[in-house]
Amino acid sequence: MVEADPARRAPYTSGDDLASISVRPASDPAPASVGQIAGLKPRLRPRDGGDVPGADVALVDELDPLTRHVVTAWLRDNASAALRQTRLRVLTSFLRWLYIAEPALELLAATEAQLDAYCYAALTTGVRTPGKPLAGATVVRRRAVLASFYAFAWRYGAIHPRRDVTGTPAPTPAERRLLRTGVTRLADDGRWAEALAVALLEATGTSVEALAALTAHDVHPLAGDGRPTLITLRGGRDGIVAFPVSPEVCRLLRALCGSRAAGEPLISRGDGRCVDAEWIGAALTDAALAAGLRRQRAELLHPHLMRAVTVSELARPQGCTEHP
Repeated sequence: MVEADPARRAPYTSGDDLASISVRPASDPAPASVGQIAGLKPRLRPRDGGDVPGADVALVDELDPLTRHVVTAWLRDNASAALRQTRLRVLTSFLRWLYIAEPALELLAATEAQLDAYCYAALTTGVRTPGKPLAGATVVRRRAVLASFYAFAWRYGAIHPRRDVTGTPAPTPAERRLLRTGVTRLADDGRWAEALAVALLEATGTSVEALAALTAHDVHPLAGDGRPTLITLRGGRDGIVAFPVSPEVCRLLRALCGSRAAGEPLISRGDGRCVDAEWIGAALTDAALAAGLRRQRAELLHPHLMRAVTVSELARPQGCTEHP
């Protein structure tokens, strides 16, 4: 079990705050521990009749009062013991990852960016057992469970609305094909950096940080050919991940590698400053508009949404499965 930092467990709301939340009342008082919910009896020893790991129950019980209150209500909102167990398993997996990856962030303050990063880690490195990534379908189901938690927390009144967590439609295959057309049009207009950022985001689902850190040293030519065919993206928690690149991306890489000094980021603003999520989001919108998407839809295609839909396709390890 990953112990929570005492400061994280310190209450940041009072009992009066809990009483002020407007929500459908439960049929009976909230239990003192989630282990008292039907189907969630903690298992403390092998074959002791428990339903779920005791460490998972303890992790939730250690949350601050508001968060524990919301999690308890969410678990009780589903009458199926099996689904309650799945909810607890997925939420505690995310919570342990969050404690390590974002130690200053409370569970209710997490956004779709953290969900994306968790899913990416699950696909590339694994989150429960290092070196054992999960199957894409498993990660998709886990994200759906976490999205249901944040949608419930919003309805509960514990957080502000999160448009992308609660249901912005993912890009369709047709929209993604149009985006590639938009990338070509950005490049034709001389906007090479924006075109490369959008192309790599759509193709690899990598993080904004990894795109901002990409240099010519991360572009590896095929021996004897001289054309870049492999790139390594370095993205903090994601580590170093290698991707083959398409001929279209090769063209963008050649153009930018020839205009950048050694060690200089390939993707940067016109004045040389580092790019961020807002800049890449604007490039993504411009590519969508250039391809003919309506503005209302184009402005919804934020980097975290593209990352979410792409990472579910990145790694589907053979024989690697886990229950959601």
